Amino acid sequence: MALLPTGRRQVHLAVALVVVVTLSVGLVRWQTRPEPAQQVSAAASCAGRPLDAPRQLRGMWIATVSNIDWPSRPGLDQEKVKSEYRGWLDLAQQHGHNAVFVQVRPSGDAFWPSSYAPWSRWLTGRQDGLGPGWDPMEFLVSEAHARNLEFHAWFNPYKASQSGNPADLPANHPLRVHPEWAVPFPKSGKGSRLYYNPGIPEARKFVQDSMLEAVARYDVDGVHFDDFFYPYPVKGQDFPDDAAFQQYGAGFATKADWRRDNVNKLVAEMNQRIKELKPWVKFGISPFGIWRNRTTDSLGSPTRGLQSYDAIYADTRLWVKEEWLDYIVPQLYWHIGFDIADYAKLLPWWSDVVKDTRVQLYIGQADYRVGQKGAWSDPAELDRQLALNTKYPVGGSIHFSAKQVRANRLGAVSRYATAHYAQPALVPAMDHMPPNRPVAPQVTEARRDGDNAVALAWRAGDGTRPAGYAVFKVDGETARLVATTRGTNWVDRTVGTPGAYSYCVAALDRLWNLGGSSEADVTG
Repeated sequence: MALLPTGRRQVHLAVALVVVVTLSVGLVRWQTRPEPAQQVSAAASCAGRPLDAPRQLRGMWIATVSNIDWPSRPGLDQEKVKSEYRGWLDLAQQHGHNAVFVQVRPSGDAFWPSSYAPWSRWLTGRQDGLGPGWDPMEFLVSEAHARNLEFHAWFNPYKASQSGNPADLPANHPLRVHPEWAVPFPKSGKGSRLYYNPGIPEARKFVQDSMLEAVARYDVDGVHFDDFFYPYPVKGQDFPDDAAFQQYGAGFATKADWRRDNVNKLVAEMNQRIKELKPWVKFGISPFGIWRNRTTDSLGSPTRGLQSYDAIYADTRLWVKEEWLDYIVPQLYWHIGFDIADYAKLLPWWSDVVKDTRVQLYIGQADYRVGQKGAWSDPAELDRQLALNTKYPVGGSIHFSAKQVRANRLGAVSRYATAHYAQPALVPAMDHMPPNRPVAPQVTEARRDGDNAVALAWRAGDGTRPAGYAVFKVDGETARLVATTRGTNWVDRTVGTPGAYSYCVAALDRLWNLGGSSEADVTG
């Protein structure tokens, strides 16, 4: 995740059950009249009211490299690691999020027992690449899903080590077997790192295999890259890949064109291989916020910052136009009105890039900058940015990073969460990915629970098991989304005086699309 200031699993609300609850003294009874499964169609109403169901991805990055967010330090015992992670998920729920993006391959290592990478020292506290004796990845995914949060596995494809010295690699590191794949950059110094050479086809396939191993083994919802492909430039130094260019660069006019093609191949091939393996898994990238400046390229943005196309060989605009991605999350880490890279000018530029493609646009928000000098000393900056997002085809936001969300500096997080995330939201649907519609859930209980609550319970219908459920409540002239859950019960604690209340419970598959409805009337 660059911190440079200039710089189909288909979820169907397949069948809804309408539950009309009359709160008064007396016997509670209900009857259910479900639609036949073959008549399932898109639900448009609840108890005769149109559905009010925001479609907005809301997430945060949970960074593990250098223990930025989690675990808080290397070598913690298993229960402490689990407890800290549950705390981050609790935070996500408190702020109305529906997705987490967890860094599981930060430095050529792994947060799962991998055949392609050593265990991460950010987890184990060990330098020898040996494991902790349990499977964190299984825990990470299952705990997120228990809260009905999408889990996106965040990978850094090419970084191989936080040290640029091959002697520091653990004995079981793949670059011990293939030292010809290793490229140190910068050549020396504190910031030196080892990278897999993107220009060597065998190395590119190896890093793909290492990530696809996790996709095959775990029930992830998405594969997520940040902005690190070729490393960011260092003055006076060039990435030392001359030998690979000589061997593999035939037909390219410049090394820069060849490097861009190497990254393009990684992106296109990963997209294809993910879909071949699990067609419902989303693939997204969060690139540096500037593709090219308009002074360099007429198609570029009205900016004057670092250009990812030229500096790190990331042709982000092409990836969208070729639809090699399901979503893109440009890191717009600048304030509204910044003369070098104005958030208010980059936002419409990116909106235009995704126009007429199936690629969804989310925005990377700079929570880490709150409290800095200038515009970021105003706690309303992020609030204004999220408000501006609603004027464009933006499907949601991801916040960098979890620790900054928790810090809530200047009260900025509370401010934007109250203004923009107060009502639950469904993750935007992806129509190009395969649906798997569950049939209607069956309500088994609807009752008053104390003075100020209504308790609902249901069971899944026959056939395809739902991934989760959405609960709607009739509120005036609309039916408002009030909860999503993986469970089969929910309690509305906002009920006041006795009276009639109407709810809908709807089944969800993995990609959050609405289906048909059934009705249940409850009186008492």
